[in-house]
Amino acid sequence: MNTKKITILIASVITSTILLLGYFAFGFYIMLVFSSGFLTGLLLWIIFPFHASYQEIRKTFFLTLILFLIHRVEEKYSNFFQALSHITNTPTPEILSWSVVLLVVLSVGGWLSIPYLLKRNLELGRYLIWTFFAAMGITELAHILVFPIIINKPFEYFPGMASVFVLAPVACRGIFLILKKRRPTDPLSAA
Repeated sequence: MNTKKITILIASVITSTILLLGYFAFGFYIMLVFSSGFLTGLLLWIIFPFHASYQEIRKTFFLTLILFLIHRVEEKYSNFFQALSHITNTPTPEILSWSVVLLVVLSVGGWLSIPYLLKRNLELGRYLIWTFFAAMGITELAHILVFPIIINKPFEYFPGMASVFVLAPVACRGIFLILKKRRPTDPLSAA
């Protein structure tokens, strides 16, 4: 088995594990929301291989990361997880539950490893940057496009919504930077 196929297998296992942990932590419906970022990121990485260097996406990555941290603070202080629990009828998980801890370690830990991996030109870093930008640019739009409609208040604030208006466009810029640097090779071909 060649290196690219092994990396695709590893990326698929990581994505599946994150979705499974999301299910255990937050239930089926929120796992579906998570899937829009991680599954889409996996598919985009397979369909659109790219050759952008770390230097070319570094600023957008770090700006998105900073905006993500601001978004997490907004979620915490606006009681996002309690609102989510109300929507899904799933109890808010304990912050130190095994599923939440593993979910954070695997997803956020993976995202924090992106600079290291991309500087070394590793394909796993390209997979992770796709999941990061897809999660921040697509999944987080649920605060604006999904959750307010579910609660039948489409024009009212939903916890975590305000920061998404800045976070999602910056992450989408990252997606466009990657797409500009596509390479016309099949990721399943031999290395």
